[in-house]
Amino acid sequence: MDIETKIDLITRSPIEEVITLEDLRKLLETKTKITAYDGFEPSGLLHLGSGILRAIKIDDLLKANINFILWIADWFAWINDKLGGNLNLIRKVGDYTIEGWKACGVDTKKVKVLWSSDAANNHEYWEGVIKIAKLTTINRSIRASSIMGRKEAEMEYTAQLFYPIMQAFDPFYFGADILQLGMDQRRATILSRELAPQIDKSIKVSILHHLLVGLQGKQRMGPAESKMSKSVAKSAIFIHDTRDQIKEKINSAFCSPKVIDDNPILEIWKYIIFRKINSKSVKRKDKSKLELQSYEELENAYRKGDLHPADLKIETIEILDEILKPIREYFEKNKKARELYETVKKAEITR
Repeated sequence: MDIETKIDLITRSPIEEVITLEDLRKLLETKTKITAYDGFEPSGLLHLGSGILRAIKIDDLLKANINFILWIADWFAWINDKLGGNLNLIRKVGDYTIEGWKACGVDTKKVKVLWSSDAANNHEYWEGVIKIAKLTTINRSIRASSIMGRKEAEMEYTAQLFYPIMQAFDPFYFGADILQLGMDQRRATILSRELAPQIDKSIKVSILHHLLVGLQGKQRMGPAESKMSKSVAKSAIFIHDTRDQIKEKINSAFCSPKVIDDNPILEIWKYIIFRKINSKSVKRKDKSKLELQSYEELENAYRKGDLHPADLKIETIEILDEILKPIREYFEKNKKARELYETVKKAEITR
C-alpha cells in the first residue's frame, strides 16, 4: 500500500485535525512498524460516538497497516471521580466497554487492549510520569485539565493534576506514534508532542476525531454541554437503544429546516450512516424518493429545502435501528456481555 493511500485512510472522517500532516508523512516514510492508540475512561454506557464511531476509525487504521492499542484508562476514571470513584465498578465498566467494542465491530484479535491499572504497577511507568511532570509547569497542568471534561475552576484536588501528566506520558510508555483521540483531548496530545524531543526524540502525531454533537444541539444546550454524552441520556443514542427509544430520541432532536451547522441528525448521517452504508434513498412525504450517493448530496438537498426534517428523521430511525440490531443481539446472546451490561445499566453515572 502506497503512502498516499495510508494517509487517506488515517486522516479520513471522523478525523477533524491532524498535527501535523508533514510529521505523519515523515513517520510513514521513515518507520515500518507504526502504532496508534486511543484512550477511554470506562465510565458508563457506550453511545454512537464512543462505540460505533470508534470502531469505524480503528478499522481505517488497521486497513492502513497501523498497529492499534486500546487504552482502558481505569485509573484516569478513578482520578476523575467517575462512577463515584468506585475503582472496582470502573473496572467492570472497562470489561463491559471491551464487549461493547466487539459488538460494534472492533476486531479485538487485531488490536492490543491495555489497562492503566496494570501500568500503575510498573516502576518504569511512574518514572516516565515524573519526567513529564518535571518538564511541565503547574499552570500548564491546570490548563490541560480540560481533557477531563472539567473547567479550571473545578480543579480541587492534587490527584487531578496527575491526570494530564499521566496522559502525556502514556504514548511514550507503550510506544505509540499516532495519538488518535477526540478533539477534547487536544491539549494532552500537544504536550506529548512538545516534550517528545526531550523524552525520546520520537515523532508524535495527533489525529483528533470529531465529537458528535448531542441530540439537543448547541442551539439548545450551549457549546460547552453540546456533545453527545453518556451522562446526559437525552443527548445520546446508546448502542443498546431499542427502536422505540431511538424513535423517541430522534423525534425530539434538534433539526431545524435548512440548518446544517451543528445539526445532530445530519451529523449522524455524516459520521455514522454514510460510513456504514455507501448509498441510501430517503422517502419523502409526497412518496417520492431522494437518492443519495454521498453525505454532500444529502447536505445540499437539506440546505435547499428539498428534504424536510420529518422525512429525514423517519429514515434516520429506520437505519439506526438496523445498525444497532446486531449489537443488541450480541448482548442478548452473550452471557458475559449481558451481565456486564446489566451492571453498568444499574450504576449511577457521574460527570
